[in-house]
Amino acid sequence: MQKDYEDIPGTFVFDADRSREGYHLNQFCISLRLQKNREAFNADEEAYLDGFPMTPEQRDAVLKRDWNRLLELGGNIYYTSKLAANDGINFQNLAGLMTGMGVEAYRDMMLAGGRSPEGNRYKSEWEDK
Repeated sequence: MQKDYEDIPGTFVFDADRSREGYHLNQFCISLRLQKNREAFNADEEAYLDGFPMTPEQRDAVLKRDWNRLLELGGNIYYTSKLAANDGINFQNLAGLMTGMGVEAYRDMMLAGGRSPEGNRYKSEWEDK
C-alpha cells in the first residue's frame, strides 16, 4: 500500500510497518545500551549479530554502518544512534554523515534555520537534480 508520506525525499517514516520490519535490528541496537553487550559486539561484531535474526540486508547495513539504509530497513533513529554512539559518533555528527553534508556544513545549516523546504517537499521536485 502506497502511503502519502513516502513521497518525502530522503525520509523514512518510522510507522507500524517499518517497526515490524526492523524489530530485530532495533533489538540489536538497543542492546548496545549495556556495557557488556558493547564489549561483546566490539570483540566480534559478526558473532554478536548472530544472536539477532535480522535480514541479510539489515546485517550488512550494520556492518557497513550504512546509516540511511538502517532507517530504510526499519531502524529507529533513536535506536540506531546507539550503534553510532558505540562508534564514538554523537547525534549531530551522525546527522551530518546521514545528510552527506558533513558535520560543519550540517551544523551551520541548522544554526541558520535548517534546510529550506523549497525543492524538498516531494521526490518529484528532485527529478531534475
